[in-house]
Amino acid sequence: MRRAVIVTAGTSALIVALLALKPHQPPAVAGPAPHSPTAPSAPHPTGPSRGASTGTGTFTGKPIDTQYGTVQVAATIVKGQLTAVKVLQAPDQNGRDQQIASYALPRLTQEAIGAKSAHIDAVSGASYTSQGYIQSLQSALDQAHA
Repeated sequence: MRRAVIVTAGTSALIVALLALKPHQPPAVAGPAPHSPTAPSAPHPTGPSRGASTGTGTFTGKPIDTQYGTVQVAATIVKGQLTAVKVLQAPDQNGRDQQIASYALPRLTQEAIGAKSAHIDAVSGASYTSQGYIQSLQSALDQAHA
């Protein structure tokens, strides 16, 4: 009987402690990372076509700072449709960052091209990287449709 009371009390204490923990929020969730005042504010497409009105060309998204590093992508748009995404920067400070990027970034790219937008789900286990990817991709798409 005494053992059951101790186990019940310990389990209850553990549950209360777990419920009291709050998940970490990525710093980029509140919005894009602040930029230096010397950064140009106008979008600059790269590649052979610079015509933003037609939505054709390669557009570089803003670099998004996450808890684990910077994420930046470039989106290739042809006739207003997303056709390719190239990852320019991704967290790679240690083996775990590289492992997460190696499975998350191809999935995010595949989903983005399939959806033809940045309205995609985050990859489980790569929340910060996914959020940075989505925000950088959206900034590239915003430039293409400016």
